[in-house]
Amino acid sequence: MEKFIIEGGHPLHGEVTPAGNKNAALPLLAACLLTDEPVILRNVPDIHDVRTMRALLQSLGVEITYIDNHTWQIQAKEVCPADLDPDICRKIRASILLAGPMTARTGELKLPPPGGDVIGRRRVDTHILALRSLGAEVTCNRYFHFKADGLTGADVLLDEASVTATENAIMAAVLAKGDTVIRNAASEPHIQELCLFLNSLGAKIENIGSNTLHISGVPSLHGGEFTIGPDYLEVVSFIGAAALTRGSICIRNAGPQYLDMIRLVFRRLGITWEVDGDTIIVPANQDLVIEPDLGGAIPEISVMPWPAFPTDLMSIAIVVATQSRGSILFHDWMYPSRMFFTDKLVSMGAQIVLCDPHRCIVQGPARLFGEKLESPDIRAGMALLLAALAAEGKSEIRNIGQIERGYEKVDEKLRSLGAAIRRESD
Repeated sequence: MEKFIIEGGHPLHGEVTPAGNKNAALPLLAACLLTDEPVILRNVPDIHDVRTMRALLQSLGVEITYIDNHTWQIQAKEVCPADLDPDICRKIRASILLAGPMTARTGELKLPPPGGDVIGRRRVDTHILALRSLGAEVTCNRYFHFKADGLTGADVLLDEASVTATENAIMAAVLAKGDTVIRNAASEPHIQELCLFLNSLGAKIENIGSNTLHISGVPSLHGGEFTIGPDYLEVVSFIGAAALTRGSICIRNAGPQYLDMIRLVFRRLGITWEVDGDTIIVPANQDLVIEPDLGGAIPEISVMPWPAFPTDLMSIAIVVATQSRGSILFHDWMYPSRMFFTDKLVSMGAQIVLCDPHRCIVQGPARLFGEKLESPDIRAGMALLLAALAAEGKSEIRNIGQIERGYEKVDEKLRSLGAAIRRESD
């Protein structure tokens, strides 16, 4: 086990480039199961969750060759529905993404329960609903057993705009016989990338970026090459880090076209940035003043399906609010354990009232002090790291493997920007 030691109060300056989007890389790797021809993926993030997905694919017979650390050649020439290791599946939520492509390609998959962050119940019912609509038989006991003698296009109405269920439905539908319409589909940037990737391999997906996708099934897909876009969650994390430390940074290859709603929300917290092509420039000395609603009412930031504010950035926004002047209410109705990390911020000096598992009120700015902390999940772990950068004195963050499931070499990137952070054995 390793930990980060952070000395707060050092403004960040310089340039940084985010890694490839983890939430795009995982479904794209799963989608490689849909063709027996080689696929080259570029800008693959070198993180724990991606390595776990690689292990799952290899256990199914997929050949993966490293061209370099961030470029892989994947060929699923001969795949079989092998018994997947429950311990590996338990490490990531994304193991469920194997269901759609394997059912479409081989007609069967036995899948142990998926794992992932402990942020509350994360139902898989929508995945099963979607695959059953396309003709798959799904039984659930200790394992999920997906089986189909060929899939058939259908009108699929998802009972919630689930990201991974939308991805599973897309991957299953591209090889289904006939036409499929997926309604109430999620439309996050990584779903758009999945659709563009599959179309580059010969799939026929229309209305990309909307919540109603039209897919015409094809007999097979061919090989190809694709470059994964930047991780917008990492981009926003660095924006927050610069603002909280009163620094100024440039983020190259930042994908600003996906950040319009996030920009609006962060403006309410007193943070602005400039866009120059594909570069984001975060100026120094941000206002960090919370913008009240009309009549001086306390504003609310609530998560919603894309293109609204994403749940994965709620933890970062809460930390930013601890350093912004004013009061604000945060509401995450999606996950009942997302906000349980706020007690760690309170121990650092933050003024936060946890109203219930889904809501908290933050009053800022609060003087934060270094503390010994534990990273509970990917996003809360990164949020605590930002709090440590803004705090007075030294902080220690243990269980950093959680952070590194989603952030590539975050300590090295922060050091290059002037942060006082080092890695030690715990």
